[in-house]
Amino acid sequence: MSFKRLDAEDFVVSSDSISATLWSTGAPTLTSFYTSSVQAAGSAGNYYLSVYQTSSTSTDAATQFDIVYADVAGSGSTPYNAVIPKNSPSSTIYGQYRALILEDENASFIFGTDTNVLTAEDYWVLSVERARYKESLFPGSFNLTLSGSGGTIHLTDNSQDVLVNTFIGSSRVFQLVSGSNGSAIAGGGYVANSGSYGLLFPELGTVLLNPNAISQSIGVATNRTAGLANGTNNATLYNSINLGESFKLNSQETITSDYLFIRARNSEFNYTENPTFISGSTGEVIYDNFINNPQTYITTVGMYNDSNELLAVAKISRPLIKDFTKEALLRVKLDF
Repeated sequence: MSFKRLDAEDFVVSSDSISATLWSTGAPTLTSFYTSSVQAAGSAGNYYLSVYQTSSTSTDAATQFDIVYADVAGSGSTPYNAVIPKNSPSSTIYGQYRALILEDENASFIFGTDTNVLTAEDYWVLSVERARYKESLFPGSFNLTLSGSGGTIHLTDNSQDVLVNTFIGSSRVFQLVSGSNGSAIAGGGYVANSGSYGLLFPELGTVLLNPNAISQSIGVATNRTAGLANGTNNATLYNSINLGESFKLNSQETITSDYLFIRARNSEFNYTENPTFISGSTGEVIYDNFINNPQTYITTVGMYNDSNELLAVAKISRPLIKDFTKEALLRVKLDF
């Protein structure tokens, strides 16, 4: 017997959530931040500032995240047309994230919960490079240090402090607070009358930062002057992150595994198909002791479909002897 059809009970599906360091350095915390003068000066620099783990001219430089500034009134950037002052890169960005997350072109982002809330007229965005975070960001791993003229603050999400997940539209969201590893410091980690420090959207790889709260805490503020040079506010946040020298964040993905249980009964798979087992001239078994007591060694398992097409191959760590007195149970794991 060479083939054996698997039954439904031979298949088991399992899903496991895997967390891993996000940055391409392989370290859990990014401590050095670099930008590209070419990117900042180009047309893309009007909208975002890319941050790298090493010098942008290095062969292994890779974008880790982008810094973006958004303003509902189009302030803090240069209008596309002087006749229409509110139509600028910052207003375009505001509308883009409003449509993506809030799914309503008339809605506004709100930082905070309960009675301590702030409706956002402007905000910063940290957009993590898609290749970095895989399926989602890992709640509780967000730890960002910001520094400014007024001091230093350590920000985290509040995933460890909430019992029920909150959604905005179809996106899961957590508030950013002063604290570490998903828990706020004593007092809740908010800023009086300014709401939370921002919002974390794990599945979108997106972080919104509240300039009002950050300004009150460490003196790092946005400039909402109409007609301001594009990229000015992006550079302000970059300088604060660079001075803080610490950004910890992990990725998360669900690995789905199929387990196949391959059973070789005592009467199965005892005869080899190796052509040297049979005499080419007479068709008889060459070795007499294999006639009544055949033995084989299992080394490989092949999985085929109904069209006899090989789909997957599993190798075992050492040959497994098989005869009429032995049965074998092999567990094959397929990850997707």
